[in-house]
Amino acid sequence: MSQALPSLLAPVLLCSLAASQQGSDAGWANWRGPDGTAIARAGNPPAQWSEEKNIRWKVALPGLGSSSPIIWGDRIYVTTAIETDEEGTPPTFERVHDVDISGRSYVSGGFPTKVFDFLVLALDRKDGSIVWKTTVKKAVPHEGGHATGSQSSSSPLTDGEHIYVHLGSRGVFCLNMDGEIQWSKEFGLMQTHLGFGEGISPALHGDTLIINWDHEQDSFIAAFDKKSGEELWRTARDEVTTWATPLVVPVDGKAQVVTAGTTSSRAYDLETGELIWSLAGLGLNAIPSPIYADGIVYLMTGFNGYVLQAVRLDGAKGDLAGTESVAWTHDRDTSYTPSPLIYDDLLYFVRGNNGVLSCLDRETGEVHYEGQRLRMRTVYSSPVGVAGRVYLTARDGMTKVIKHGTEFEEIATNQLDDGFDASAAIVGDEIYLRGKKNLYCIAETNRN
Repeated sequence: MSQALPSLLAPVLLCSLAASQQGSDAGWANWRGPDGTAIARAGNPPAQWSEEKNIRWKVALPGLGSSSPIIWGDRIYVTTAIETDEEGTPPTFERVHDVDISGRSYVSGGFPTKVFDFLVLALDRKDGSIVWKTTVKKAVPHEGGHATGSQSSSSPLTDGEHIYVHLGSRGVFCLNMDGEIQWSKEFGLMQTHLGFGEGISPALHGDTLIINWDHEQDSFIAAFDKKSGEELWRTARDEVTTWATPLVVPVDGKAQVVTAGTTSSRAYDLETGELIWSLAGLGLNAIPSPIYADGIVYLMTGFNGYVLQAVRLDGAKGDLAGTESVAWTHDRDTSYTPSPLIYDDLLYFVRGNNGVLSCLDRETGEVHYEGQRLRMRTVYSSPVGVAGRVYLTARDGMTKVIKHGTEFEEIATNQLDDGFDASAAIVGDEIYLRGKKNLYCIAETNRN
């Protein structure tokens, strides 16, 4: 489930967009922000809001989606899935594991029987009005997904020339900035773990689009030419279902694609798809996306035990278990669904899906504080940061604002009348929050 999401003392290098696409004026081009750390390098949005305060606009969105919004220029782009009244038959395929998901409480009602309209929407930043909407696919999903998820969980990304959408079993789509489909690819149907659903977002570096295809059958990772959709390489993965977005990082003048995994986390050569290194230990349900700063990539899970691995990439080759490439590890209070946040030299994350916060030194793993209860409920969205503040949003509409620093200090508690799984996007003095029903633009409304 992928979730969306001021100056850094040491600028973080490339992660999922080319360096030429990193400027703060470009917006929030993927769900983890301009440099993949979920930090806005500039801007000063509000720390306080409510339904009656500092809401520039609020617009209802059609359908249901837990994907995060992205922003480029004067447009906001979101994906959604609308369940229509049209009856249909879900596609059939041979399951590797004969699992009856229809009666499980965490699966959304078994198998769908209605046609879904899968949409990409562009909205105007000034007022939230819909500029265009494009149906990229109409289909009956073959899996119902997790009861708390949606049929639109993967977040789009843009390079300012095109918009890229990875809808898993529905395909991968490239649209121009006017919403016209330029190319698309289909890879078959995913069988996700216990029918939990799909949600891996794509990654982009230069002219190369990365698609990770992890499920309970034949998993792979592949690279495509972003302009034509031509497949450049494909590498098989001995991996089960994951939901973590791949991360592209620079190592010794070359780019590596880092993936989190249950069997092993791995890095691949961006040009060839060749496996560079692997590291086991994360455990089942790899959801948090890798995050990177100053030569170290951070890998995390928090479902069946707590695991955080800090991997030093310089010289990392082969199986990294027991090597000096593992800079440090941490085995307490790590995240299950939300991805972590790097802000300057600090690493923030919540315990499981709960409002319990930890703050570590990202270079050494030293704990500044942990087990800090925020008095908020279930958290799926990933934290974001700006202007010396960290923002954490819960599923029930509460957002806590925390002072960035080694000592815990709560600045504000905010409440909205919607549910939130998507991660926030920040551009300038505005925060964009995508709820189950509405999209909010949060900005100072009484500033002189």
